[in-house]
Amino acid sequence: MAVNLFPPEPSEIYSVPGVVLGVAAANIRKPNRNDVLVVELALGSRVAGVFTSNRFAAAPVQVCRAHLAETNNIRALVVNTGIANAGTGEQGLQDAQETCRKVADIFDCSPMQVLPFSTGVIMEPLPMNRLLKGVEEAAKHLSRTNWIAAAEAIMTTDTVPKCVSQRVMLDDDEITITGISKGSGMIEPHMATMLGFIATDVAIGQDLIGKVVKMVADASYNRITVDGDTSTNDSFVLISTGCSNARPIESMDDPRFDDLLDSL
Repeated sequence: MAVNLFPPEPSEIYSVPGVVLGVAAANIRKPNRNDVLVVELALGSRVAGVFTSNRFAAAPVQVCRAHLAETNNIRALVVNTGIANAGTGEQGLQDAQETCRKVADIFDCSPMQVLPFSTGVIMEPLPMNRLLKGVEEAAKHLSRTNWIAAAEAIMTTDTVPKCVSQRVMLDDDEITITGISKGSGMIEPHMATMLGFIATDVAIGQDLIGKVVKMVADASYNRITVDGDTSTNDSFVLISTGCSNARPIESMDDPRFDDLLDSL
């Protein structure tokens, strides 16, 4: 069980301009619990990620890497819990891609602009009919305030949803940073078995955000160990919507950079 870790207080979790989230119960593995998360990002958002070092990367990780290599214009994320879509071969890749196509149809974007994530048991195929219906339902309930619900929807063996938020002053401008994560066992440096998503409304330069996400992971997730095991699905994503009034941060030479990095 979690030790000295308590559920987030709703009053302490802030929405991030440019991010809306929706959850739904698709009955992927357990009935009557939210197990699908859909996230829509504002046009112009920048996204970067780091992923598992496991040689047997799950299908969603492979698709995420391919999409991030092809475009810097990600518009949506989709996450399911219960089944990890790992060790599922070509069918697993097709299922991850089909999930992206479904989200793209809903948000009127390209499937390449969607990042898929899965977590749960391995070596089982996704129940695609239920998953796709869950995606449709989640997209009907998009809200800026759904962060805690999102943290709950991505849990597997976690006993407490993990969500944290803060507002930070960068010179005279206030920015918001909010993040969720899941992970309980199979935790070992080189990402640990987890999914993590952090969003901020300050604009981070496209050439910089990829460096920042690695720096943040190295200072946090890559220092954690529980049982010495890594996973096939480890993913950590940083989202910059650019919807704040703060000037963009384009390089590490910006005097505000260290404050931003510390906060992330």
